[in-house]
Amino acid sequence: MDTSLPQLMPAAAARVATIAARQGNPGLKLRLAVDGGGCAGFQYRFGLESDIAADDVTVETDGVTMLVDPESLPFLAGCEVDFVERIGAAAFEVRNPNAASGCGCGSSFSI
Repeated sequence: MDTSLPQLMPAAAARVATIAARQGNPGLKLRLAVDGGGCAGFQYRFGLESDIAADDVTVETDGVTMLVDPESLPFLAGCEVDFVERIGAAAFEVRNPNAASGCGCGSSFSI
């Protein structure tokens, strides 16, 4: 396992597989990107896609692929992408060792 790459945790992979099955698209992949903005400077962006871009970095867990574009990769090195369920909410969550601080909602961070 390359620790410089982001890791897709089993719960997140299972959630993507569930969504893909519901949509009848077993090849659905999770895209994780970093955009400028948010209350802390950068924000995570999640999406679901069928296609892989030529320059995407791919990470696979339990048959599910996560895609990361090369511009986002330095911000995501060593992070873990998980799916967490709490009372009243369920969401993908990024545990990022590169983040110096984050906002209260957990969707943005600073380096």
